Amino acid sequence: MMSEHKELFDNFKQIHDAYVINPEANRVRFNEVGSEVVDIIRDYERRLCGNMNRGVYGKFSQNLSQKFWDEIRKIYKKIDFVGTR
Repeated sequence: MMSEHKELFDNFKQIHDAYVINPEANRVRFNEVGSEVVDIIRDYERRLCGNMNRGVYGKFSQNLSQKFWDEIRKIYKKIDFVGTR
């Protein structure tokens, strides 16, 4: 995912780090680029977990999704703030 969209994710990392330091000054750009990044992340999450929701692997799918987002949050600690305010 990150290698396929390397330029976007690298750009978002810089914007994210600036947002961590000064949220007010970087909020607009963070939300603009962040919404694209979150859409890509959600797409890959669906690919990873989408077919598991049915049947006996439903609980495993939820745990896998949580682990996936935990790995994203290790890199982008404020990813959950995209689109807020």
